[in-house]
Amino acid sequence: MIKKGCLDILQAKCENCTDCILSKTRHNVVFADGNPETAKIVLIGEAPGENEDETGKPFVGRAGQLLNKFLEDAGISRQDDLYIINTVKCRPPENRVPTDVEKAMCERFLNAQIDIMNPQAIIFCGATALKSFWKDKKVQISKVRGQWFDVTVNGKSYRAMAIFHPSYLLRNHSMDEGSPRRLMQQDLAVIKSEILADNKVCSSNPFSAEMAMV
Repeated sequence: MIKKGCLDILQAKCENCTDCILSKTRHNVVFADGNPETAKIVLIGEAPGENEDETGKPFVGRAGQLLNKFLEDAGISRQDDLYIINTVKCRPPENRVPTDVEKAMCERFLNAQIDIMNPQAIIFCGATALKSFWKDKKVQISKVRGQWFDVTVNGKSYRAMAIFHPSYLLRNHSMDEGSPRRLMQQDLAVIKSEILADNKVCSSNPFSAEMAMV
């Protein structure tokens, strides 16, 4: 329970943070989700939305529900395999992209979460999360997704991959070869096989037609 204890202390500090303007409009700090004692992967999203701000948990709205479907079909357990966080812990008004200043104010919490978790891999879910760690801020996620690369956090190197944000997939329903949803399935399959190879495989059809209707 060492990781959980350290994260609980960090969360208490985060919940009292008033360093940026986002603290003035939040209902809840959205710190994390998942089991820190079993998770091998840290998944980083952009920022809390309305549903997340209300519940205090990341990825619980429509985009989060779609992410859950992809994870389930890939045989990845959201609760046991992933520790899910965002670049900022408070909801930006109107769900806008967090500013560089807001991300900088929250960086100490983000980096500390990664330090404590010491994951086998970091997954950047969407362009905002990717650009927070990528030197070229003009990088296109479609050009680098699905590829392993290294990122350095507080002097330590981690294996990392970028995947599409589920909110983008909500606007792209096709399951054709090469479509964003099919590429998402392929990327998660690689993550499953290379990072979570010993974990239980889900029996769901990885190319479920249901996913195209969400």
